[in-house]
Amino acid sequence: MNIFLKEMKSHRKSLLFWSIGIFLMVASGMFKYESLSSSGQQMNEMLAGMPKSLLAVLGIGEFDISTASGYYGLLYIYLLLMGTIHAAMLGATIIAKEERDKTTEFLFAKPVSRNAVITAKLIAAFVNILILNIVTFVSSLVLVGKYSNGEEVTGDITITMAGMFILQLLFMVIGSSLAAVKRKSKTAVSLATGVLLVTYVISVAIDLNENIEGLKYLTPFKYFEAKNVMFGGGFEFIFVLLSGVMIMALTVVTFVFYKKRDLNV
Repeated sequence: MNIFLKEMKSHRKSLLFWSIGIFLMVASGMFKYESLSSSGQQMNEMLAGMPKSLLAVLGIGEFDISTASGYYGLLYIYLLLMGTIHAAMLGATIIAKEERDKTTEFLFAKPVSRNAVITAKLIAAFVNILILNIVTFVSSLVLVGKYSNGEEVTGDITITMAGMFILQLLFMVIGSSLAAVKRKSKTAVSLATGVLLVTYVISVAIDLNENIEGLKYLTPFKYFEAKNVMFGGGFEFIFVLLSGVMIMALTVVTFVFYKKRDLNV
């Protein structure tokens, strides 16, 4: 039994739906940009008069939406939310679904080590995330480039997609580690999405109140913000380091608790 191929097959429909959703979001977003581009400056002036709290909730921030790169920066937060929600749910379900589907005993009875099982599952989740990220990247390059009117957007899209991929991996292992600890699929998925939503709310709260900016280290949504990576000089080393440490630590947690589950079968 090839566990990797089995997992890829079982998630192919979900990956297809998420990929179509991402593509449609980029397409609809850039279609709206085309209709607004002729009055982009007026839109900027209108946004400047809106309450800061509303701008923060909408993720608009300080972008110049009269430009393709500025409008893409606005669109990016919604792409990031879709990508991380997919990753968190995938990480949780790819581990916990064996309990849900009552196939744990069957899987563990196979002549394969528990390390091999979890490795195959995590690699399958990684490939799913990579494919979704590539779909987002290519869709953004083609559609944003189409409406950019000669503006160079490749670099901005590339660096934001790199940041999105890191956060996808982070939320994937958050989901997998919670599933390894909790076992129950419904609980694991709920907890993973709950962590995602809480960290996003914290990021919005920071935008609303500069006095709590120190909390930015607690929310991954502040690590690779479009306004910083696109217009602020790229990634900050501390955030790349934090992401890498958390990904490795949570991966270890997944392995450790998944092996403990084996001992209790």
